[in-house]
Amino acid sequence: MRQVDEVIAARLTSDVPLVRQVAEYIVSGGGKRLRPAVLLLAAGAAGYAGAARFELAAVVEFIHTATLLHDDVVDESGLRRGRQTANAAFGNAASVLVGDFLYSRAFQMMVRVNDMRIMQVLAEATNTIAEGEVLQLMNCHDPDVDEARYLTVIRRKTAKLFEASARLGGILGGVAPETEEGLADYGAHLGTAFQLTDDVLDYSGAVEEIGKSLGDDLAEGKPTLPLIRAMAVAAPSQAKVVRQAIIGGGRDEFQQVLTAIQATDALTYARHAACRERDAACRAIEVLGQSVYRESLLELAAFSVARRY
Repeated sequence: MRQVDEVIAARLTSDVPLVRQVAEYIVSGGGKRLRPAVLLLAAGAAGYAGAARFELAAVVEFIHTATLLHDDVVDESGLRRGRQTANAAFGNAASVLVGDFLYSRAFQMMVRVNDMRIMQVLAEATNTIAEGEVLQLMNCHDPDVDEARYLTVIRRKTAKLFEASARLGGILGGVAPETEEGLADYGAHLGTAFQLTDDVLDYSGAVEEIGKSLGDDLAEGKPTLPLIRAMAVAAPSQAKVVRQAIIGGGRDEFQQVLTAIQATDALTYARHAACRERDAACRAIEVLGQSVYRESLLELAAFSVARRY
C-alpha cells in the first residue's frame, strides 16, 4: 500500500496548481483505500507480484476519488471523512473539473499497462458506475423505490469497482476463467456489503467515527434499505412520516424517522442483508487455494459488516 501511495503521489502531478491542490486534498483525505487493497490481495492470491499491480491499484483509487468529487457536488455534501468536502473547500466547479482530471489520468495510466482486457474491464466499470449515479439521482425523493431497485443502484454505483478491482488481480495472475469469476463475484458481494453497512451507519453511527453527519442520506432524499424496510412494515402513520421525509428531504423529521426505523427493527434487517452479502463473498473465493492473501480477503469481508466507520 505504501508503494501504491507513491504511485498516487507521482501521478497527481500537473502544471495547473489548482488541479494538484484539489486532487491532493481529496486523495490524502484519510480514505480506507479498500479498492486498491482488494486488487493487491486478489493479485497476491492469483500468484502475481509484478509492478503493474501498483499502477492499477492507483487507477481504481483515482476512479473512486473522481466519483466522490462528483458525488459530493451532486449531493451538496459539506463533510466527508471528518473534514470539509472538496466542493465546500474549493467550490463546485473546481471539484467537478478535477474529478474529470482524475478520470482522464486514470485512463492514461491504464493505457501504460498495455493490456486490452484490463482496459475493457475498467472502461466497462467506469461506465456502469456512471449509470448507477444517474439511477441514484432518479431514485432520490421517490418513496416508491423498492429493495430490488435500490440493490440495482448499489451494484452499479458501488459494488462494480470492487468487482473490477478483484477481477483485475485475477487477470494479472492469469488465473483460470472460473477463478477470475470467483474473484469478481467476491468483489461484487463485498462492495454491496460495504454499502449496506454504510446505510446502517447513517442511522446508528457516531459522527466522529463515520466522518459525516448522521442523516445525510435522509437529507438528500435517498431511500436506502433501512427506510425501504421501515416503510414496508411500519404502522401506516409511521410509514407516512418516512415517505414524507424522503419526498421532502432535510433533517427536520430525522428523529421521527429514526423512531420508525427502530420500531420496525429495520437496521437489523439491513445488517442481515449485509451479512448475506459477506457470506456470499466468502463462498465465492472457495475456488482459491489456501494463502495469506485469501485469508486477508476473508478478513476484509468480515470487516465489511463489523466496522463502525
